[in-house]
Amino acid sequence: MSSAFGSYLRLSLFGQSHGPAIGITIDGLPAGMTIDMEALCRQMARRAPGRGSLSTKRSEADEAEFLSGVLDGVTTGQPLCAVIRSTGMRPQDYAGGVDLLRPGHADYSGHVRYFGFEDWRGGGSFSGRLTAPIVLCGALCRQYLKGQGVEIAAHVLRVGDVEDSRFPEDMAGDFAPLMEMELPVLDAAAGEQMRARIRAAAEAGDSLGGEVECAVTGLPAGLGAPFFDSVESVLSHLLFSIPAVKGVGFGGGFALARMKGSEANDPFAIAQGRIVTEGNRAGGVNGGITNGMPVVFTCAFRPTPSIARPQQTVSLQRMEAETLSIRGRHDPCVVPRAVPVVEAMAAIGVMELWKERQACLQSSPTRE
Repeated sequence: MSSAFGSYLRLSLFGQSHGPAIGITIDGLPAGMTIDMEALCRQMARRAPGRGSLSTKRSEADEAEFLSGVLDGVTTGQPLCAVIRSTGMRPQDYAGGVDLLRPGHADYSGHVRYFGFEDWRGGGSFSGRLTAPIVLCGALCRQYLKGQGVEIAAHVLRVGDVEDSRFPEDMAGDFAPLMEMELPVLDAAAGEQMRARIRAAAEAGDSLGGEVECAVTGLPAGLGAPFFDSVESVLSHLLFSIPAVKGVGFGGGFALARMKGSEANDPFAIAQGRIVTEGNRAGGVNGGITNGMPVVFTCAFRPTPSIARPQQTVSLQRMEAETLSIRGRHDPCVVPRAVPVVEAMAAIGVMELWKERQACLQSSPTRE
């Protein structure tokens, strides 16, 4: 199923953009974990629409309602089911079915894939609205991981032609303030330029894309596996599930293709009695397995396809060429609201890898 993921942490998404509710079922959370609802709500609010000057005007509370798997604020170990009721949907805006195909959207491909029975309203199951339960799941996973010493932080690396500073390779510093920012950046001046670019694109009836950089710290060496279950494979699977993601790179990413081996390799060293690398161009992963350094990656997001400028398209019903200008409530740039989604996907992927490693430790003999 396209809406399910995981072997050790099993997820299943449900709902559509303009349906009465969206939600997620999570199987594999440990029993006895006390849920910090305040922290969960803060994560949900970071992604929620209508909370800032740079996002869509659609307003949703995005309040989580647990139907199972939680008793008195503590996980029971049984499958956890959570729903998020929709209050800002306007299904009447999509009466008449699919006709003018929106460039950059899944109107045509989804129509073919589901034989014309898809829920087309606001993108249906293809909508970024479905990232709300992902953030909910990620918030739960990161609460568990934080107890294991694992932290996750992300920021807007690029919007259009404006680039923020990158995370330092040693990840020294306090990155918690990023979670309080509408536009999480390390360089305030770059952030102001990004705001100006986003507003200018919106006024022109256009949109912008960008990049998010994410780092996971506190991971031990040994998570992941070669080939199909590598750290990069697991995380990329999840990251490419985020609507609008068109590229993922680890460590130096595509820049490594322009380097020599002497430039790309991370020399090993001893620091405070542990093995580390000098530099982190590998992004904390060697051979698909964590090496104990921060796992760092970037995600590239395409510009929001819903724009007010006229675009060439066709009528599906009449099979004729048409011109379309999309009206409604849309983000001129999805990147700022995508930051907590990237963090959530990272938390889910790391939780899957963490549980797989625990299973290996329990079943493997100890070598003297």
